[in-house]
Amino acid sequence: MIINVKARRVSRLARLLTGRNALRRPVDRIEGVLLVALSAAFLAAVAFACIVGTHTYQSQRAATVGLRPAAAVLLEDGPAADGLPRVGQARAGQAEARWLVPGAGQQSGVLTTATAPDIAGAAAGARIPVWLNRSGQPVAPPADQAAMIIYALVAVAAVAGFAGLALLLVYALCRVALDRRRLAAWESAWDRTGPRWTTRR
Repeated sequence: MIINVKARRVSRLARLLTGRNALRRPVDRIEGVLLVALSAAFLAAVAFACIVGTHTYQSQRAATVGLRPAAAVLLEDGPAADGLPRVGQARAGQAEARWLVPGAGQQSGVLTTATAPDIAGAAAGARIPVWLNRSGQPVAPPADQAAMIIYALVAVAAVAGFAGLALLLVYALCRVALDRRRLAAWESAWDRTGPRWTTRR
């Protein structure tokens, strides 16, 4: 039943595009073909947007592979929670710390509020959770599953929305050009027919 309905719709569309109708002008057929082409282009853009969204999600997942949680001990007071540098602190938003890397012993370095947000307002000696990459260096905490899905959906919506707006603009410009041709054809037809209708006997 569904196949028959689809077949009827396709055949009706084919008649609209190629049917012989004295009232249908060439510009009407051109507009029909344009609508089909733009619809196909939009479907292709949606498919491409889905590919972009999938790639975005997989890239974020790949970035989290190899990260492992650890605990760092602050060697100095962390930055103030308001973001302003503390007295005697050379760099705002940073603090010296040390952490244990499995198989490589202890390492020390600088933690920032980007790689370890919990250092803000923490005192020296506090244990701060961090994420380490394969080389044992602190990195920004990975996004959770929900955030990665949201980022992927935003990428899909952005690509599909941009493509949709671009195709609408193309259709609007083509429609203006086709309407001008329709108006010119109508004026030409009226120039031929009008005098016969308005001739007084």
